[in-house]
Amino acid sequence: MRHVAPDIASTNPPAPETLAGWHGTALVVGCGGIGTALLQALGTRAPGLQLAGSRRHGHCSPLPEGVRAVALDLTNDASLAALPQQLADLPPLRLVINTAGLLHDGPLQPEKRLARLNRAHLERSFAVNAFGPVLLAQALDPLIDRAQPFHFASLSARVGSIGDNQLGGWYAYRAAKAAQNQLLRTLAIEWRRRLPLACVGLLHPGTTATALSDPFQAGVPDGKLFSPDRAAGHLLDVIASLTPEQSGSFWAWDGQPIPW
Repeated sequence: MRHVAPDIASTNPPAPETLAGWHGTALVVGCGGIGTALLQALGTRAPGLQLAGSRRHGHCSPLPEGVRAVALDLTNDASLAALPQQLADLPPLRLVINTAGLLHDGPLQPEKRLARLNRAHLERSFAVNAFGPVLLAQALDPLIDRAQPFHFASLSARVGSIGDNQLGGWYAYRAAKAAQNQLLRTLAIEWRRRLPLACVGLLHPGTTATALSDPFQAGVPDGKLFSPDRAAGHLLDVIASLTPEQSGSFWAWDGQPIPW
């Protein structure tokens, strides 16, 4: 059964397709554990793709062998404007996965109550988690071939679901991820008209053992904390199963839809 966006219908997506036949360039943005694991997995599962990975300020894991390093800061307009030129000599884009995210950094921490809200922290969270993905899409838009299939995926989070919010707290991160969902849902509607073979996917990777989740892993139930390699495998399965008809929808790591 065809799966459409979660606010229209709720059915399971089709079985994952193979990535072995994909050709072109895959760009993975974000150099943390999930981003690096995705590049490694793509190197095995999608041998027809030329791989590129973003690097920023040296706070990154080494790139797998054969991956093109691309300098990129999602919060800097000049860096975004320079991105297309760095990819100009590569085959046409086939896949872009944004894994960049910000939950905590020094004094910026998830807020447990209203009194902890801070304007600068809100602005910083939105700059990375909400504005970054859609500005990335804007920068890459001229490189997308209308006649070729194209997937644009960005990591969201279940806590960004307004309908699923039962615990409160984490104001900035929740709101920024919800804003990302709306921005990329809107992008999917525009691309459906201009780029009918494009598919935009918002993906929740599950709680993964990375620096982003490190302070909060103690409370994760047994079996629910994924390694980056496992998370990458789940994410690629979901991406491979999505079609342009499902563009603009919000999915969990297990292929189940998440309410907005």
